[in-house]
Amino acid sequence: MRVTVRLFARLRETAGTACVVQDVPDGATVETLWQALAGRFPGLQPLRPSVAAAVDDEFARFTTPLRDGQTVALLPPVSGG
Repeated sequence: MRVTVRLFARLRETAGTACVVQDVPDGATVETLWQALAGRFPGLQPLRPSVAAAVDDEFARFTTPLRDGQTVALLPPVSGG
């Protein structure tokens, strides 16, 4: 199945792109997707502990299952006031 991934801020800079289309196996979760992206863009791996995810505009856990055609946003921590 295929999902669209939107990368923001440092994730975008590390991967060199703001949007990626990624194939993942049936039954994949956000974590499965993350591991595929980290394989494709190794610089992402150290950022994992601080990344948040959203699936189709709803915040999601890394255990959230994915469906074909969904959009996943990966967000670094936000600071400021």
